[in-house]
Amino acid sequence: MRAVVFDGKEVQVVDDLEVRDPGPGEVLVAVAAAGLCHSDLSVVDGTIPFPVPVVLGHEGAGVVEAVGEGVRHVAPGDHVALSTLANCGACAQCDRGRPTMCRKAIGRPGRPFTRGGEPVYQFAANSAFAERTVVKAVQAVRIPPEVPLTSAALIGCAVLTGVGAVLNRARVDRGDSVVVIGAGGIGLNVLQGARIAGALTVIAVDANAEKEAVARQFGATHFVDASTADGGVEEAVRAVLPEGADHVFECVGSTALVRQAIDLLGRRGQAVLLGMAAPDAEASFLPAGLFLDKSILGCRYGAARPQRDVGLYAAQYLAGRLLLDELVTRTYEVEDFASAVSDARAGRLARGVLTF
Repeated sequence: MRAVVFDGKEVQVVDDLEVRDPGPGEVLVAVAAAGLCHSDLSVVDGTIPFPVPVVLGHEGAGVVEAVGEGVRHVAPGDHVALSTLANCGACAQCDRGRPTMCRKAIGRPGRPFTRGGEPVYQFAANSAFAERTVVKAVQAVRIPPEVPLTSAALIGCAVLTGVGAVLNRARVDRGDSVVVIGAGGIGLNVLQGARIAGALTVIAVDANAEKEAVARQFGATHFVDASTADGGVEEAVRAVLPEGADHVFECVGSTALVRQAIDLLGRRGQAVLLGMAAPDAEASFLPAGLFLDKSILGCRYGAARPQRDVGLYAAQYLAGRLLLDELVTRTYEVEDFASAVSDARAGRLARGVLTF
């Protein structure tokens, strides 16, 4: 079958990958569509260290092809969105409703694939850039067939992370002020999360002025072009929010922008870090600036509970309250992976989606 494989030196679209049958508590999914996320590219450039060879992709949707022993919540033929959380469901963190904190959901990559008789790693317990993948049952979340799979694919990462960061982690309230640094796939979902939460002032900040229209479509009330802002971004934001923001979301992964996010906070404000920086990257800030009850929050996967949240977001999409189709800038056949990467790196996409 076809798949996108990184061998540590180059990325190839291959046609000779094999995947094993699902075991107990597992699901075999025929992947229909998969979004290209910055995290996939971070494996290639080394920002996210990962063993190789590995099948990339972690944001996908498809149709259940087979289920292993004990799986009852999905059946062959069901449409599913895939989550990256292979949590155990039985530890103290899972029991407290915190599957993102389950130790079995972090690391521990499996190798359900083979190529030329040699095992191949699975990225993020998912590997959606393959025609078929095997995931734990908890990772396959049934969705209504009315949701297009090219749009549903984005629920499993961009939507869970961005909207979840607003609703689950930051708990943005009605009337709050929000600044979003970076209007890519994650940032756009933070913007619409802020809109859904009822934030009053929502400022999108990006160095690409062409993103203003889509940022406003998703919920921004103001836009700051970081490349041309007179006096800098902070002055431009404070022209709108003189006392600073209640919430600032850093969606790029730049240590300089982490500092900027903290500097833009108002009293009792919180900076939420969503961008993936290199593991050894260090950010600096003035501790004295936090004494007005300000805080810095990390956020893993939108503090999501996928078996609950995916269905909720699918329902909001069908009700017209959550934008999904608008996230898909362009679809690509999997063989055009290099073109998708080029467009993503050039900032031409909200999300590019690979199809099989």
